[in-house]
Amino acid sequence: MNQNELDIDLPNAKLAYTIIQTLLDGHEALSDLLVVMSHALDEDTLKALTMTGEWQKYLESKRNLETAHAQIEKLTEALKTLENNTGS
Repeated sequence: MNQNELDIDLPNAKLAYTIIQTLLDGHEALSDLLVVMSHALDEDTLKALTMTGEWQKYLESKRNLETAHAQIEKLTEALKTLENNTGS
């Protein structure tokens, strides 16, 4: 693959990767916080929380991130290839 065939240049690819990684780190921190907070709740409150639409959206978000993991790995490999091909 040569530079003319690329859809993105190296600086923008690195920026995209950094943004994605920041979002993933934020989601992981939120997940960790929810685990800690759940230990402070009594069983009835925790059960009520897990029955909300917000909780279901959170679980869906976690599932989507798990699915996206392979795509993130593919992006990482493409970024490495791009970096190696441009000599940066």
